[in-house]
Amino acid sequence: MKKITILLTVAFFAVFTVSAQISTAKNKEVKPVQKKEVKQAPAATEKADNPDAPTIKFEKTTHDYGTIEQHANGNCEFKFTNEGKEPLILTNVRSSCGCTVPTWPREPILPGQSKVIKVKYDTKRLGVINKTIHVYSNATTPSVTLRIKGKVVAKSGSPTSVNKTEERNAKVNSKK
Repeated sequence: MKKITILLTVAFFAVFTVSAQISTAKNKEVKPVQKKEVKQAPAATEKADNPDAPTIKFEKTTHDYGTIEQHANGNCEFKFTNEGKEPLILTNVRSSCGCTVPTWPREPILPGQSKVIKVKYDTKRLGVINKTIHVYSNATTPSVTLRIKGKVVAKSGSPTSVNKTEERNAKVNSKK
């Protein structure tokens, strides 16, 4: 008796579900899609056609920390100038890793004006530093990549510690 009740209940829900889907499909009208003219964003080459467009010029695009001790100051700066004739606006500055934190000016940079992008690298991690910072703006070159590099070593006088990446590399090299 239980089997018949369960079977009838399942059949009832199946019929109800199918009929609901059919009635919903009948109620929907298929309307033809009307094409609307969409304006496309100007390409990077179009920005180059504007002789007054802002131009971003960095004093350096790579900062080399050299060899620094663990927990040392990981701050550096990238100075840049707007060499164009219109205000330069930095829309975003992103780093390749959470251990690298950039801060940048949010206000427009007027023609001829110089500003600084500050970068803080967390030096608690031992090993090689090789990070990138991507700068996005309204300049004729809308994307610029900055780099930081160097090596973080254990503090002198403290027990030498090796990070997990170096341990892994040592294991891989020993298997060869």
